[in-house]
Amino acid sequence: MCCFINCYNAQSQVQAAKSKFQGYLFTYFEGTGEAGLQEQLRFAVSGDAVNWVALNENRPVLSSVEISNSGGIRDPHLLRDELNENFLLTATDMFTIKNGWDKNTGIVMLKSKDLVSWTNSKVDLAQRYPEKFGHVQWVWAPQTIYDPKVGKYLVYFTVKFRNDDKLDFYGAYANKSFTGFEKPPRLLFSPKFGGIDGDIVLKDNLYHFFYKGNTKEGGKEIKNGIQQATSKSLWGVWKEDFKYLDAYADKGIAVEGSSVFKLNNASDYVLMYDIYTKGKYEFQTSTDLKTFNRQPRTFNKNFNPRHGSIIGITSNEARRLNRKWGGVPGNLLQPADSSETYTFRASGNPVIKHHYTADPSAMVDGDKLFLYAGHDFQGRQTSYVMKDWLVFSTSDMKTWEEYAVPLRIADFTWAKSGDAFAGHVAKRDNKYYWYVSTNWSGIGVAVSENPQGPFKDALGKPLLINKDCFASNHAWACIDPAVYIDDDSQAWIFWGNRECYYAKLKRNMIEIDGEIQKIDFDGFKFTEAPWVHKRNGIYYLSYATGFPERIAYATSKNIQGPWKYRGILNEIAGNSNTNHQAILDFKGQSYFIYHNGALQNDGGSYSRSVCIDKLFYDAEGKMHRIIMTSEGP
Repeated sequence: MCCFINCYNAQSQVQAAKSKFQGYLFTYFEGTGEAGLQEQLRFAVSGDAVNWVALNENRPVLSSVEISNSGGIRDPHLLRDELNENFLLTATDMFTIKNGWDKNTGIVMLKSKDLVSWTNSKVDLAQRYPEKFGHVQWVWAPQTIYDPKVGKYLVYFTVKFRNDDKLDFYGAYANKSFTGFEKPPRLLFSPKFGGIDGDIVLKDNLYHFFYKGNTKEGGKEIKNGIQQATSKSLWGVWKEDFKYLDAYADKGIAVEGSSVFKLNNASDYVLMYDIYTKGKYEFQTSTDLKTFNRQPRTFNKNFNPRHGSIIGITSNEARRLNRKWGGVPGNLLQPADSSETYTFRASGNPVIKHHYTADPSAMVDGDKLFLYAGHDFQGRQTSYVMKDWLVFSTSDMKTWEEYAVPLRIADFTWAKSGDAFAGHVAKRDNKYYWYVSTNWSGIGVAVSENPQGPFKDALGKPLLINKDCFASNHAWACIDPAVYIDDDSQAWIFWGNRECYYAKLKRNMIEIDGEIQKIDFDGFKFTEAPWVHKRNGIYYLSYATGFPERIAYATSKNIQGPWKYRGILNEIAGNSNTNHQAILDFKGQSYFIYHNGALQNDGGSYSRSVCIDKLFYDAEGKMHRIIMTSEGP
């Protein structure tokens, strides 16, 4: 039997165009893991239809025991209806691990309005239609397609009767509740040599029927693979094209479970199939459904899918799936523009689990704490790949709002490095200034009317460059800005790597005022990440020291020093060579915000995650060493 089918109806996508699709949902059953759990429904998502992540840690999203007669399901197919109101799912009712391959006589039909809550019905052809299907042996790989001529949904599937080796496709219109059929299924298509894993796609008023077919000589199969038939009507006559579409038919490598879906906002179609003997899923593309490129590509995934289907989904649908089962990549949860936000609840540290975030900065504005972070683009990175910055807010340190990307390195046309490194946001005169590192291109500043952005380059050039770091001779000396506005309204900026520098800022916040100074004092072993805050008349300078980095701090009664070294504040953060802190008070509690590499399972020194823990002082104003927790604040 097969593995993977999809009739991703192009018309459905057109009807749902009001809800722009940002990602993809893959419905499948598993080919590895605990045997008794393989033949159960699972979901995975992707932002690009190439890189896939399983939801619910690749555990079933619905129990086959509850939705099937056999206790297992295979070959799930998902369709968005024409009105964009419901999702229709069908699957083979079969539990081969327990019952073997000898017999299955039915399918399951499920319906949902939100992809999360489902109603289900079990349709046993032998029981419901004994006169016609009393001797049926197999009912495989059901799929659904909308028939615009009659305004109904056609469910079709492979049928094999006992004492007959022929594999044909039968179909029937679903009833209005999608719990069964209006009439007994009838023959839809009888390929010359039989076929399984059917998938029908409508393009330009022509139906394309993809299936796994074969070639026989003298009654013996000599070749098999993905074939196609076409018709102007769903009920035929179907014209077979005996050519093989997949790249493996001529190589003697078996594939099955063909599925065709259309890419979001593009003219390309994807033909995918399961190379089930090798545990691979590969695909070829086409713009006309006639000619497919001959060089297949491979899906990147953290699961081993068998026969399933793919549809396009919106950001709101992705968020709904994430709330239920978790695992949706951050790029699908993230708001697309300023008209929307994404609300999530922190579940301990790391606080943000759907992005890799680093180099936190924070500020309190009104009733909210705003958290600004760098963005490590993906897990298991081997270098810093950071192209934008992210912003979040909270009123209670538990429930968070994510906003649309407020600033990108591309917004600084002069930043030829292309690196969106650490930044710091400060508010003055009802404007918000974001000072950012761009690696060797210097420190820039962007401005916005709102704390969540969008921000735009305020200068059109860097505020500080390497030549301003007069005691340094390495390319990345001019990084990690931190801004502090003192009680007398004087703004200061601190920055550096290996050497720590500071200077006054003019009232306009986009010009240096006076000379640049270098910080030095006994015990000062500075690596990077300065941060300055003030409490009860004492200035605190915290910074990263050593490598791997710990956070140390010093105190002074004057922002220009002299500083006194006070010791280590935070030890090496888990699984990360770097650390970068923000310290502030919010609603009567002090907080220490930092990053580590502990996000499971792909975190690391280049794929970091922001964490938050409570900070405490003693009676003399010394900060207690931070206790890093998995629970968070």
